[in-house]
Amino acid sequence: MRIYLSRPHMSGNEERRVAEAFASNFVAPLGPQLDAFEASMRDYLKADVHCVGLSSGSAALHLALRIAGVGLGDEVWISSMTFAGGIFPVNYLSATPRFFDLSPKSWTVDTTLLAEELGKAAAEKRLPKAIVPTDLYGQSADLDVLEELAARYGVRLIVDSAESLGASYKNGRKAGTAGDAAILSFNGNKIITTSGGGMLITKHKAWADEARFLATQARDAAPHYEHSTFGYNYRLSNICAAIGLGQLEVLDSRVARRREIFDRYDAALARPGIAFMPEPEGHHSTRWLTALTIEPDETGVTCRDIHQMLLEHEIEARPLWKPMHMQPLYAGAPYHGSGFDERLFANGLCLPSGSDMTDEQQDEVIERVTGLLDSRR
Repeated sequence: MRIYLSRPHMSGNEERRVAEAFASNFVAPLGPQLDAFEASMRDYLKADVHCVGLSSGSAALHLALRIAGVGLGDEVWISSMTFAGGIFPVNYLSATPRFFDLSPKSWTVDTTLLAEELGKAAAEKRLPKAIVPTDLYGQSADLDVLEELAARYGVRLIVDSAESLGASYKNGRKAGTAGDAAILSFNGNKIITTSGGGMLITKHKAWADEARFLATQARDAAPHYEHSTFGYNYRLSNICAAIGLGQLEVLDSRVARRREIFDRYDAALARPGIAFMPEPEGHHSTRWLTALTIEPDETGVTCRDIHQMLLEHEIEARPLWKPMHMQPLYAGAPYHGSGFDERLFANGLCLPSGSDMTDEQQDEVIERVTGLLDSRR
């Protein structure tokens, strides 16, 4: 039986929530389940924020950037190691990305490097329109430093928290509550899913109101269809929101299970040449995916060797994200860093981490990996 990287894990309550939506005939994009999902997310985050359910995390980022005023020729400073959906909205708005490396201490954006470049840009009067750091593999970026930098230089901060719902930062602050806005994803492989969907979280009511307006085709108040600007069909389906309500009820247990899976990998695979994504003091990662690096000089194998071996045994794994500055689409784009993210990509792998994975399935993954490592000693 195939072992998946991170597949949807239903709680048993989703079907009841969806049935309620069908019984009330709210099967169109809007309805009480969507309202309840947004309210429940706000309650979970325990912050003074506004939540707007949308069709994807990319849609949420697109709207946040547009509302932030990003447009033709503007620069957006962004983590290079991220999923493509976390950068393409910059292209949608004809803006220009400037990519930044990660910190070895956290595997999130290097705030020291960011601070240095912001200082230079301020002196040269070329500050970016927005900064978009990525919360990578379930871990929050350094929010205090990022918010201080954004305030100091008057730059909008939009945090890509697509991978980190359920994580927390210093003093228990939930991922998704930082900056001018943050975005979430409920794609099928995320820690909770709505089958497909996302959310914009913002402390600005005006941003939330504009996001709802733009996400429903920018229809002006009129008895007919009146449009003074263009919008999008970006609202989250009420049916999908019903799934999200059932999923949100078990989010904390999903986090606990993934952290347990990480801890088992960490204990079983500990050896020279194997390093797992660090968790800085004060952070509480979801360990959405168990991410590690394999140094071939010390282990005798490459991450590609392990990946291929696992695939041959019907075990799904995945290389770490290929940094965007290495992608053909962004060849020649500005990049700041030492290439730490490049080395992560060269030597990194994500192991199966789904919250519905059994101990027996994880034992098989561990046995396969350790068997290959031991054979190369």
